[in-house]
Amino acid sequence: MEHEESLRHPASISAPSRRDALLRQLREVAGGPLGRHAAPGLIRPAVFTIERVLILLTTAAALLAFLVKVPCREEGWVRPAQFYRTCYSDWTEAFQFQGLGSGLLPFAEGSTFDGPLLTGVVAGLVSLLVPASSDGIVRTETVVQFFDLHAVLIAAAWIGVVLGTARLASRRPWDAAIVATAPILILTATSGWALLSVGLSVASVLAFARHRYVMAGVLLGFGAGFSIHVVLVLAAMALLAARTGRWRAVLLAGGSMGAIWFLMVLPFGPGQALALPWQYDPARLNISSSLWAGYDLLAERLGVPALASETATLLAVGAFSVLGGLIVLLVLKAPRRPRLPQVVFLLMGALVLVLPNYRPELTLWLLPFLALSYVDWRIFVVWQLVEVLHWWAFWMYVAREASSGAVENNIDSPYFVAAVFARLLVTGYLMYCVAHHILEPKYDPVRRLQIDDPAGGPFNTAPDRTGPLR
Repeated sequence: MEHEESLRHPASISAPSRRDALLRQLREVAGGPLGRHAAPGLIRPAVFTIERVLILLTTAAALLAFLVKVPCREEGWVRPAQFYRTCYSDWTEAFQFQGLGSGLLPFAEGSTFDGPLLTGVVAGLVSLLVPASSDGIVRTETVVQFFDLHAVLIAAAWIGVVLGTARLASRRPWDAAIVATAPILILTATSGWALLSVGLSVASVLAFARHRYVMAGVLLGFGAGFSIHVVLVLAAMALLAARTGRWRAVLLAGGSMGAIWFLMVLPFGPGQALALPWQYDPARLNISSSLWAGYDLLAERLGVPALASETATLLAVGAFSVLGGLIVLLVLKAPRRPRLPQVVFLLMGALVLVLPNYRPELTLWLLPFLALSYVDWRIFVVWQLVEVLHWWAFWMYVAREASSGAVENNIDSPYFVAAVFARLLVTGYLMYCVAHHILEPKYDPVRRLQIDDPAGGPFNTAPDRTGPLR
């Protein structure tokens, strides 16, 4: 209740141009430094409030994301051009080749759609708004309509993620600009349905922060229908409950999440409810940019045995178990209870590092929780440069492997492997930075503002049950 009361009264907010070294250098472009007598947050602007500015930024970024796909909208989503133009989208592949364009709803008899449950529900509902082919030939104009409708849906979800992040950030709402303007999000937002699960994970944390625990669980349940990785949000809540002894909120959230999951399983069966988003590949590319795929490419060059798919899966499970165990120890033994977004980021980061079926758009899982955990615009820019490089290398490699593209347009596998390992290193470094802030709370930008865990709900200002475990 203390946190809720604080939201009803004006409070000063952190001005990034005053605190961030990179933004201090760039602020002249935006009109110079903020005046020393300005009190952002204490005086409400007439028109350009923070949330309205964030909406404008997100809208502009969504338009750029739409423009990325313009070459395919004009020339069609055909091989190998869609790979070289980096405008591939799961939406159009599913519409053209998995029955949606012919009027077949996902999971109906004759449909070949094999994605996660709620992904199929959304795709099916959108397909009802597009004229179906009566002769089995999917026409270009209907593919474009299907894509455009999804682009509008994703733009709305993007705005929701940004606003949710801003409201969870308490006195640092400008940190949500990371989510609004991230280059990798501009490049991958319209590549698939990943942003829908991201939106539900952020919405669930926002509901939890506002002490609406059942609603948080319901949102997590729906999020799991898109991507099972959102269960890590509940795992983070459970770790903090173990630290504080406040289990009631987690049990309510977990119970309602389980109820929603059960209701989804009843009509569709566990096969669809347990579908994994990172295994959904409507174009049948069968290409990953994971640690294990990078090893296989190196092994091929060096003439050593590659990993069997079962071995890669076992190694991934083992690696995630080890990283998860280290995160558990960090949460339980840290001198001060970590903040909820920090724990969520570490768990999701561990999954992103070891996932066998990784694709560039899955990094979107991390963005809002990074914005709530660790903000240094210089490091953020480096991370985004590496992610953009990895995104480009991935699609150039796909163009080489999955189509008969011209040799002079392709990249060799060592460059792709270098991009893969660069992404892994930068993601690992971000996890290290967050872990360092957990071990040294005085460096945490949120706690430097004399607040505890604005996204933590019942954990905000909660004392440890017995102090840090030794």
